[in-house]
Amino acid sequence: MSEALQIADLIKVPVANLEVGMFVAAIETNGRLAVAHAGKLSRKSAISTLKEKGIQYVWVDAGRSDLPLPAPNVASNSTTTPPPHPAATVSAKAVNRKQAQEDAKELLTEAKGLIRKVLSETFEGKAIEVEPFEALAENMIESVMGHADALKCVSALRSKDAYLLEHSVNVAVLLVTFGRYLNFEKHMLKLLAVGGILHDIGKIKVDDAVLNKPGKLTPEEFEHMKLHQVYAMPIMAEARGIAQVSKDVCLMHHEKLDGNGYPRGLKGDEIPLHGRMSCIVDIYDALTATRCYKEAMSPAAAFKILLSLTPFHLDESLVYEFIRCIGVYPVGSLVELSDGRVGIVWETQGRDVLHPIVKCFYNNKLKQLTAVELVDVKSSALNIERGISPSSMDVDPSPFYSS
Repeated sequence: MSEALQIADLIKVPVANLEVGMFVAAIETNGRLAVAHAGKLSRKSAISTLKEKGIQYVWVDAGRSDLPLPAPNVASNSTTTPPPHPAATVSAKAVNRKQAQEDAKELLTEAKGLIRKVLSETFEGKAIEVEPFEALAENMIESVMGHADALKCVSALRSKDAYLLEHSVNVAVLLVTFGRYLNFEKHMLKLLAVGGILHDIGKIKVDDAVLNKPGKLTPEEFEHMKLHQVYAMPIMAEARGIAQVSKDVCLMHHEKLDGNGYPRGLKGDEIPLHGRMSCIVDIYDALTATRCYKEAMSPAAAFKILLSLTPFHLDESLVYEFIRCIGVYPVGSLVELSDGRVGIVWETQGRDVLHPIVKCFYNNKLKQLTAVELVDVKSSALNIERGISPSSMDVDPSPFYSS
């Protein structure tokens, strides 16, 4: 739905006839249409939810569905004439941001649950099955392409208690976002997502005392931590159906261009583009995360560190591309405006990097909450003074990430 949803081009389908893989473009309730829940059906539970809500018909986009659909004139109880509605088309901008954020939360929760399950099974010696991750990767791609800002905002909410899970999900989301920016094909985005989700799988065999140590590791502990990439090798080798690109993302995110990385000490062109991308994304997400032993770094500060690691560790041109992709002030990050107000970077699509829309909620000069206001930096007399980290705030910004 890049421009508008043309009702006449869709197929009206009874909810009872829905199948996983169909792309629901609109929901019909009492003769009126809504696109707040637009998206591909990835789970049978989503169909059950529609039934429970008493919805009888939906409008399915055949072109975006994974399986063939009947022609509009033969669909059961269907009609190509749209039901009574004040407009012939429904703008894609009518998609409700709050609903998009709820969908993103559900997606990230599903991802964490799947990773938790696989971590447990891998620890027990079971081989990884790739199919569930491919379905999850497909959903991630749809979410990033459909409403990237919502997914980024939800990803910005972190928990100290589940770092390994959240880090894996965030790396996957960042890889899909970066890959899309570089115009990768959808199949490649899926491989990146699978690799990102599984990139730290070897840490299940690292001693918990080392993995969760609230402080700097000793040289011996660091050598033990580095073994997580060695542990990942047999896990990846035994994994069923995982593509080489996904394995590379998992096994190369600690390699360095000068050959001083691990586990294999790859050098220069031995590290393919997707492997170099995983190195950048892994470091960026680790720097901007809150851990039990450190506070989150602002994106701007993280970018400086990434650039300091070029050209010996990271690919310099690719780091600059990543910074352009994410933006100087990424969606979900905190910034302070020239009038002292602090807010969340709320929207960046279609804007230059210095002029996003910011959701203000706090005044740093007065040290007090303010009325929530969306500020369009481009059209106002204000500018962004600096990016700030959540740890520097006197208040918890989390509640303000919801619409």
